[in-house]
Amino acid sequence: MEGAGARSTTPGGIGCAEPEEARGWLCSEHSDRPAELFCRRCRRCVCALCPVLGAHRGHPVGLALEEAAHVQKLIQECLQQLETKKQHQVGNITQIEDAAEKLKVHAESSKTWLMDKFTELRLLLDEEEMLAKKFIDKNLQGALQVYREQVESCRKQIDVMGSLSSRVWGISQEPNPVQLLQAYTATEQEMKQHMSLGELSHPVPLSFEPIKSLFKGLAEAMQSTFQTPLDVRLKENINCQLSGSSSTTLGTLLKTSPSPERSLFLKYARTPTLDPDTMHARLRLSADGLTVRSSLLGRLGPIPARRFDALWQVLGRDCFAAGRHYWEVDLQEAGSGWWVGAAYPSLRRRGASAAARLGCNRQSWCLKRFDLEYWAFHDCQRSRLRPRDDPDRLGVFLDYEAGVLAFYDVTGGMSHLHTFRAVFQEPLYPALRLWEGAISIPRLP
Repeated sequence: MEGAGARSTTPGGIGCAEPEEARGWLCSEHSDRPAELFCRRCRRCVCALCPVLGAHRGHPVGLALEEAAHVQKLIQECLQQLETKKQHQVGNITQIEDAAEKLKVHAESSKTWLMDKFTELRLLLDEEEMLAKKFIDKNLQGALQVYREQVESCRKQIDVMGSLSSRVWGISQEPNPVQLLQAYTATEQEMKQHMSLGELSHPVPLSFEPIKSLFKGLAEAMQSTFQTPLDVRLKENINCQLSGSSSTTLGTLLKTSPSPERSLFLKYARTPTLDPDTMHARLRLSADGLTVRSSLLGRLGPIPARRFDALWQVLGRDCFAAGRHYWEVDLQEAGSGWWVGAAYPSLRRRGASAAARLGCNRQSWCLKRFDLEYWAFHDCQRSRLRPRDDPDRLGVFLDYEAGVLAFYDVTGGMSHLHTFRAVFQEPLYPALRLWEGAISIPRLP
């Protein structure tokens, strides 16, 4: 059995190993015995004597092979858990990247909203400036009229005194005493009336300091507001909302209301009529030129050069080449498809190519509804719109010099739909296209 005593069996089943290699599988306390057990308390591999006679006496032990199998199971569970956590982190990265993209989109939409709101504020301030200047001009003209009347009165007095002076000087040159006395007696009363100095004229006092003071207060209030850091104002605004405040000092000064947009734009209200010479033959125009309706039958006769011959489109009769203008378009009878916008007179009228389609070229801009979807079109570039409700009436605002063509949902509380920005090179005409039904341009006050 000497040969058998020389063989060393390990928990892993290795035999006939070299002494140096086998030494790693031997008990550290009983070096001649294999470490085939595992002490659970000390977390070490031991031989069969250790739990009975050695330092591990009374400790809970188990077979090393069984413990190794248990550890392998734990390792596999750990690996699975790590893989699951890894997948979670990959999912987190995807969600964070998606959130970042959505945040970018939200930031751009917020900047667009801010541009529109600041445009409204500029319009309001421009209107206030115009009204203040008109107030000054009106009062200036009234005062100047009084001044002119006073100057005319003074000139008449000068003429009267000049005439009297000439007559008095002539009397003084009379050599005949009797005639001199008679002439003097005839003019004596008039001379006495003019002998006393007249009252000095005092121009009507006029000052524009009150209106300057009013707008100085407005400017100071705005400057005071803007001097406060934006993040502080945001916190204060939130606090005001929580405390039930319904307005701010700036909003009060600017006379804003919960929905100021339409009243603001109505200052530039227009009621453009439609041009029958540009209208497709399958369209019909009302007598007042404000409603266009689709028809099953086309009109016979020659086609004017200005008329759309393939697309159911029509341009306005009135064009806008400067200034600010606002008009509305009623879409209640427009059916499932409509296009509302503005176009240059150079828009092609022949054929159905992109060069003639409203919004599909550089000569036109429009909002389109088709198949329950809303889009903004210009030069074949489109932006998807998602209005809260289907608009029954659109508001169109044009600021020609500023290069702004904006669309609003009038029935939705003047909610902003889209703003085109461009450097306009030609006069702009209101433009419509329809698929069925009718489109009208309401008369605005």
